[in-house]
This record gives sequence, structure tokens and C-alpha cells, in this order.
Amino acid sequence: MGEVLVSVDEAHALVEAALTASATSAPNAVSVARALVGAELAGQGGHGLRRVPAYAAQARAGKVDGHAVPTAQRTRPGAVHIDACHGFAYPALDLAVEELAAIAPAQGIAAAGIFRSHHAGVAGLAVEALAQRGLVALFFANAPAAMAPWGGRRPLYGTDPVAFAAPVDGGEPIVVDVSLSKVARGKIMAAGQKGERIPEGWAFDTEGRPTTVAKAALAGTMAPLGDAKGTALALMVELLAAGLTGANFAYEQSSFFDAKGPPPGTGQLMIAIDPQAFGGVRAVARFTEMAEAISGSGGARVPGRRRQEIRERLRRDGIPADRALIDEIQKIGAD
Repeated sequence: MGEVLVSVDEAHALVEAALTASATSAPNAVSVARALVGAELAGQGGHGLRRVPAYAAQARAGKVDGHAVPTAQRTRPGAVHIDACHGFAYPALDLAVEELAAIAPAQGIAAAGIFRSHHAGVAGLAVEALAQRGLVALFFANAPAAMAPWGGRRPLYGTDPVAFAAPVDGGEPIVVDVSLSKVARGKIMAAGQKGERIPEGWAFDTEGRPTTVAKAALAGTMAPLGDAKGTALALMVELLAAGLTGANFAYEQSSFFDAKGPPPGTGQLMIAIDPQAFGGVRAVARFTEMAEAISGSGGARVPGRRRQEIRERLRRDGIPADRALIDEIQKIGAD
């Protein structure tokens, strides 16, 4: 049916209407819409509008509580434990950003552990929000099992994104956002929805064989970034995002892609550091110096700059989306 351009405001309205028609409160729908449209603007469509049908189905089935209100408990001066209450992750992440922005300048460093959560989307958005407030930020999130330990076949780890952001003087933050699988699982989901094959090397089928069939890849395991090193980092994320916070490990979680089973109960850990915490160190000036050195290296690009350029272009020109997907989202909102 082709492609259509959707303005940012139209995309927000589409998501909010679909979710409020699907057992979700208006404030939560706004938070989710901001995150999904933010994913589109970051060039990460696999975490964007394509998630709406699954989110709406899960809210209607009760797999995610669309009316949940996350709560925060400050367990130490620099630590906050956030219960997402089996709701969408984004309201809990919004709460974590607010808590860390309040705590880190006073304590120097602060951490927020989130449990009973859901799909965290584009990890870079949360750390970028903190960097825009002048803080250095780290983020770790787990997800349903999709990768096997190196040498094994049973998926124990999620694709488990890691993100980092740092402020710079007079410009957009440095933003590093990587999935520990070779590609984000959302890209395979998007390929499956479009009926497209995936490149070889992205994933394995249930027998551990390389596959280019999206459906077989989703049933099998993802190829890790950097082979054994990627699975070691995924283990680290599982322990930080779930073992530390009380969330489910990847292999204990239900799927993000359907409305079957119990809530996934994922976990996230976010850390914020005040760049002035170490006395006379001119941290932000040094961050800026490094960013300028990268930019001046002949063809090199500071991490985060590409997505920031995409965001400005799409805000101006509109977000490209499959017409069939937009029709589906509109239908959900009209039900």
C-alpha cells in the first residue's frame, strides 16, 4: 500500500488514541507516545510506531497494566528503587530521570533501579534526557531471552542495550547506544512485518543455524555483537538490570511481541553522575574537547550526531511510515 509521511504531532495523536482506546490512562499514553515517536525520530523504527499494535493488544489483555502508576522509594541517599507496577516502562523511566536529576547534583552520583517493567525502547533517549540536564548518564536494560551464552544454544540473555550520554558545551550531548546483539531485535520484527528477508549473520534458527528468515530468527537466537565479548557484556547487563534490581532475568520473561502470558517483568538500571563531582576537574570542557577532536578527524562522527540530524529532518519533513501500519493504528484508536 506504500508509504505515507506523518507529522510529529499526528504521530503522537495516533499513538495516544490507540492506547487510550486500549485500557491505558491518558498520562501513560502520552509518555509512551513520546518514547515511540522519539524512537522514530532517532531512526529506530523497530522501537517506534511498529510497537503500537502489540502494546495495545497487551494492554487490552492485561499483560501490561496501562493504568499503572510507578512508585519510587529512596533506599539510600544516592539510590532509588522504582516499581513500574507491570506497566509500560516509559512512565517509570520518566520518573527515574526526575529522581536522578534531583539526587545526583547533591550526592555526586545516583542510581535508579527499576523492576516489574516492560520494553524500554531506545535506551539512548533516557540518557540523552539526563545529559540535556547537565549530567553524565549510563543505562542498562534487559529484555526477553534472545541470545545464548557463547558456545550454548539455550537463550539466556536479552539483546540488552547499553547506553551512555555526556553533555558538551554549546551543543547536543554525546550519546552512545548499542544493543549487545549484532542488530536490535526490533529490526528483525520490522522485516517480518514487511515480509522481507534479513541479512545473513544477524540471527540463528532454533537449531543454531544461520538464517535469513525473520520468523525463524525470532524463534531462534540473535547473533551477539563481538561474539564471546558480546555475550559476556550481556551477562553483565542481566546482573545489573535484573539481579541487582529484583527484576526477571531474560529467560524468565514473556515476549514483548504478543499478548500471551504474564507481564515480562523486565529491569533497568540508570546511573547519573554530576560532572562537577570531582572538584576542580573541568569535565564538560574535556568532553567538548574530545567531541571536537572526533569531529575534526576527517569523516569521523561523534556518537549521537547522526540520530540528532535525523531528528531535525523528520521533525521538518515528517516521519515515513507504512500506510498499512498507520491504518491499523487508526483502527485500534477508533475501536
